[in-house]
Amino acid sequence: MNAVDDKTVVKEYFNATGFDRWRRIYGDGEVNKVQRDIREGHQRTVDTVISWLSADGNLPGLSVCDAGCGVGSLSIPLAQAGARVYGSDISEKMVREAYERAEAVMPQMNNLAFTAQDLESLSGQYHTVICLDVLIHYPQEKAGEMIAHLCSLAESRLILSFAPKTLALTMLKKIGEFFPGPSKATRAYQHREADVVKILETNGFSIQRQGMTSTSFYFSRILEATRR
Repeated sequence: MNAVDDKTVVKEYFNATGFDRWRRIYGDGEVNKVQRDIREGHQRTVDTVISWLSADGNLPGLSVCDAGCGVGSLSIPLAQAGARVYGSDISEKMVREAYERAEAVMPQMNNLAFTAQDLESLSGQYHTVICLDVLIHYPQEKAGEMIAHLCSLAESRLILSFAPKTLALTMLKKIGEFFPGPSKATRAYQHREADVVKILETNGFSIQRQGMTSTSFYFSRILEATRR
């Protein structure tokens, strides 16, 4: 499966069966044990990023691009904290859900906008660009292109999360492939941290803060890189 096919599969998946599955996971309704574990892991990643940005003390008025915003799990609380947030996602259904969730808690969405758009077609300049739990859907070559493009959008900072490539996680992934489920419609790619760091450094960024979210079924390495 090449990179173009991966992109097509991701878009179709999150506009069909994947949308229903992940809307439940990112919501607060009843889910199974595995989905609850993933929900908690994802929320911990979101909470880590929010804590980093809040600690800097300059969220009000800060321009933020949330690339791959999903249902708005990060975009909405950042906008509520006063940031000017531009959220985008490859899935039209995800964006529609994000709008509905935002309208439920933010009747006046003056500092929050969503759009259904490919990551590669994003344009503009933002103080901070964030991309969480997106790279797992793409192989290294494609992920490298995506990271480089995100760097071009960031005036000051880029925050990424990805599934780290380690021996333990590689073995766990292989075991999981023996038990395919009906909702497993995308391939899960791991990325070597050294490769991600090299791409960031090549594009003029250096690592500032690092984090790791690890649950039974969710693993996410978080890197904050600032422009040198």
